[in-house]
Amino acid sequence: MEITTIAIIGGSGFVGRHICHRLAGEGYRVRVATRDRERTKDKLIFLPTVDVETVNTNDPQQLAAFVRGADAVINLVGVLHERRGAGSFQAAHVELARRVVAACRQGGVQRLLHMSALHADQNGPSRYLRSKGEAEAIVRDSGLAWTVFRPSVIFGDGDSFLNLFAGLLQFTPVVFLACPDARFQPVFIEDVAAAFAKSLKDIGSIGKRYDLCGPKVYRLRELIELVGAITGRPRPVVGLNDTLSYWQAFAMEMLPLKLMTRDNYYSMKLDSVCDCAFPLGIEPTALEGVAPTFLARRTPRQRYQWMRSRARRSEH
Repeated sequence: MEITTIAIIGGSGFVGRHICHRLAGEGYRVRVATRDRERTKDKLIFLPTVDVETVNTNDPQQLAAFVRGADAVINLVGVLHERRGAGSFQAAHVELARRVVAACRQGGVQRLLHMSALHADQNGPSRYLRSKGEAEAIVRDSGLAWTVFRPSVIFGDGDSFLNLFAGLLQFTPVVFLACPDARFQPVFIEDVAAAFAKSLKDIGSIGKRYDLCGPKVYRLRELIELVGAITGRPRPVVGLNDTLSYWQAFAMEMLPLKLMTRDNYYSMKLDSVCDCAFPLGIEPTALEGVAPTFLARRTPRQRYQWMRSRARRSEH
């Protein structure tokens, strides 16, 4: 069956926006579900084939009505730091996955693409990985034509990974780093978007789970040092042992802005790396090749130039 119309849940986030741009550029009609259309539409308003619709994804009937008439559904919803209510891992990952599957069945949609996480496992070390694993099981047992994507940490313009490090380095002279030897294999957002788009045209991807990793493995300490070098803010990095890493995560968990939690600490017990080739014939992009293009805006020189340009505009 030819796929022309795609319904996306979680399409207004970092990953979703890039996937929407990719699909719109390839000529698909895209519908994006959001709770607050006014806050979301500006992020996607310039894409002529993308429509943003107000949908309460907790309401099974609204969700079924949203996906009805689509040729495929993409579920991108995920939370990294658990909150109460709809922000819990159980609600955002497991219960929503169950409602999406039911909506697809009710709406007559057979094709489902689902965003999971590398090493998602119902017996994993963290609630995050266990809930992602449970959601995967729901999708795999759905009877739909599913494809599951399991990325390592995703980087790119607007991410909350490298940009988080860059922001941290602006305000601290020394980085006291939990889990400094935890390993990651960061994957570029455009490669992730390409994988989703290609799988829509590849019937061989049905019933497959794809691990998505970049071409190089880094320790967390190395990533901090790399961001410091790119932004012109190199900082000494003091790696914490396992006990201090746990207690730092516990302390940060109490902050309004959660940089790290104990559940993140447990997730990092497993290295976020994979030893498989990138799927669907895509050549993964090296972090060093693209990170300077968006992190350079955070260098002191670039910020100075931005402030000068703002000052000149205010004079006219």
